[in-house]
Amino acid sequence: MFETKATTVPITKVMVKEAYRKVKANKGSSGVDEESLEEFQTDLLDNLYKLWNRLSSGSYIPKPVREVSIPKANGSKRILGIPTVSDRIAQQVIKAYLEPRLEAEFLNNSYGYRPLKSAHAAVEAVRENVRHYAWVVDMDIKSFFDEVNHELLMKALECHVKESWVKMYIKRWLEIPSQKQDGTLITKEGKGTPQGGVISPLLSNLYLHYVLDKWLEQHYPHVAFVRYADDVILHCRNEEEAKQTLEAVRTRLQECKLRLNEEKTKIVYCQDYRRKQRKDYKKKFDFLGFTFKPQAQLSKLGGMFLGYGCEISQAAQTNIVERWKNENFHLRSTLTIQEIATKINPQMIGIIRYYGKFRKWALQKLMRCFHFRLAKWVLKKYKGLKGSFPRAYKWIKEIQISYPTMFYHWTIFNSIS
Repeated sequence: MFETKATTVPITKVMVKEAYRKVKANKGSSGVDEESLEEFQTDLLDNLYKLWNRLSSGSYIPKPVREVSIPKANGSKRILGIPTVSDRIAQQVIKAYLEPRLEAEFLNNSYGYRPLKSAHAAVEAVRENVRHYAWVVDMDIKSFFDEVNHELLMKALECHVKESWVKMYIKRWLEIPSQKQDGTLITKEGKGTPQGGVISPLLSNLYLHYVLDKWLEQHYPHVAFVRYADDVILHCRNEEEAKQTLEAVRTRLQECKLRLNEEKTKIVYCQDYRRKQRKDYKKKFDFLGFTFKPQAQLSKLGGMFLGYGCEISQAAQTNIVERWKNENFHLRSTLTIQEIATKINPQMIGIIRYYGKFRKWALQKLMRCFHFRLAKWVLKKYKGLKGSFPRAYKWIKEIQISYPTMFYHWTIFNSIS
C-alpha cells in the first residue's frame, strides 16, 4: 500500500500523491527524458514510490530542464525551462510544504502566482490607485528569471527555512543545467531559476519580496505599488516623487544583481478631468494585457467625463488575431461552421472572461476581426457568393439569427459587421 511515512526526510507518500494530482491537473509537456504524463501513469504507483524513496532518503537528483522558446507579444522569444514529470512532482512537494510559511510573510501588494490572488485583482488594484495617484512608474525588470542571484535567494530562504533538506533540494534545482534543442547542456553560473519550473514562481516571489516589496514599504511608504511576479507598477503623488523613486529603485535593483529594462521602463502621467494637461509625458501604460489610458466614461448622472481606466491592450489583440490567422481555418473549405465554432468557442470564453472583465464593449473590434476571418472562410467554401464580402456577412448574420448560441461571443455581442 502507498501509505508508509518517510524516515530520513519528513516527506510522506501522501505528500507525493497530492503533488502528483496537482501536476496532473496542470498538465504540461515532457522534459528531457521525453516522458509524458500519460506514460508516467502507465506504472504510476511504482514511479511515485521510487520518487518518494529518493526524496525521503536525500538521494533525489533532478534532471536538466528542457529549454523551449515561446513567442512574446513584442515579437521576441521567452525561454522556458521544462522539468521532467518526476521533477515537477518533486518541486510541487516542496512548494506545498513551504508555501503556507512564505505566504504568511508576503505583502498584499504582491498578486502573482499566489493562492486566492489573481491577475484581475492586480488590475483592479491599479485601477483603484490611478484614481488617487496622478503618476505611475511602469517598471520592467530585464530578464528577471535569468538573473535571480542564487546566493541572495538562498540568503532570503535562510530567513524562513531552517530545514537543511529543503535548502539542499532547492539548491539542486537552482544549479541544474538546461538542455538546448540540439542536446547542448548550459550550466548555471550562480544565477537564474527556470521559468517553467513548479517552484520558480514561489522562489521568485520570495526574492522580490526582499528586493522590492519590503524595501518599498520601509523606505517609500507613501508610494503605492502593485506587483504581479516581475511586473511592477509604482504609484506616486507627484512628478518629483516619481523621478526620485525610479532612480532609487534602479540603484536598489543593481545592488540586488538585477537591472531595469530602460527601453520599457517609463514614467506615465495619468491624465483625467481633474488633472492639468501635460504634453511632456506619456499618458498610457500596459499591465497584464490591459492598457491604462485616458478614456471617456459615463457618469452616474448620465453625462460623459474624461476618466483614466483600462481595456484590452493592442498587443493582446494583435496576439489573438495572429493566433486565429495561424490556425488557417479561413482556408479550409472542408470544415463546417460548427467545427469552427467547436474550435473557437473555448478561446472566446477565455478571451471574454479575462479581457471582458473591464470595459467589455472594447472587445467588439476584436470580434469584428474574427468575423472578417470567418467571412473569408465563407467565401472560400461557397463559390456562389462570388467573392462578395457583403454577401458573406449576410450569410453569417442569417446563421446567427437561426443559431444564436453557435458561437459563444454571439451570446455577448450582437453585431456581426
